[in-house]
Amino acid sequence: MAEGGAADLDIQRSDIATLLKTSLRKGDTWYLVDSRWFKQWKKYVGFDSWDKYQMGDQNVYPGPIDNSGLLKDGDAQSLKEHLIDELDYILLPTEGWNKLVSWYTLMEGQEPIARKVVEQGMFVKHCKVEVYLTELKLCENGNMNNVVTRRFSKADTIDTIEKEIRKIFNIPDEKETRLWNKYMSNTFEPLNKPDSTIQDAGLYQGQVLVIEQKNEDGTWPRGPSTPNASYSKFYPGASLLVQWLRICLPMQGTQVRALVREDPTCHGAAKPVHHNY
Repeated sequence: MAEGGAADLDIQRSDIATLLKTSLRKGDTWYLVDSRWFKQWKKYVGFDSWDKYQMGDQNVYPGPIDNSGLLKDGDAQSLKEHLIDELDYILLPTEGWNKLVSWYTLMEGQEPIARKVVEQGMFVKHCKVEVYLTELKLCENGNMNNVVTRRFSKADTIDTIEKEIRKIFNIPDEKETRLWNKYMSNTFEPLNKPDSTIQDAGLYQGQVLVIEQKNEDGTWPRGPSTPNASYSKFYPGASLLVQWLRICLPMQGTQVRALVREDPTCHGAAKPVHHNY
């Protein structure tokens, strides 16, 4: 236990120091720990050489893990904005988190702040812990005013989202459904690739997703899923690529031609468009 002798603290210090060096791997789960609590723990176990004199001192015993400083008031899972790695929190892999909880427990009423490692980068891929999740607005086709907000990882699939929506709106398992990405009042895109991730589909913060249930006669309320006059054709991610090119290409004399035809996600850009920097 945490109150044990110096040997116990030596093991804690050694185990956590080793686990902090764990490499990020896509799909792994890491946990946020409030830096204030972690600094107190470091003093207690003599993690740094200058803290050795306080090692085992009950006056610096950290107590249960307390992440309240990272959370918005009244929300057990919503992080404060603009938190900074190592300044406001530290990240621990699952094994490290489990060890700390077994030694110190978690403050009553709090839940672990678990986050997935995702792969980022268009051309050069790198792994990163996705601290801030993507907030999506979910509703039913028959009642789009009843919106429920949920947070998802960019690594979550369309299938995962659809299952969550079915659960929220109590849709029976045998009922056939379709999922739509709602851009404007009557502009929809079918999300018909269940294995695509949020990142692959180009879903963004605050995006509205609509679930549609098949009619008893076998028809769909929204008609066929093939885009027609009622719902424009989209190329997810294209407008993001345009923005990326605008930022990353050399700033002098560069012309970036529009990559897509007129599209609401490109803010009405006509074809072709030249941007001079």
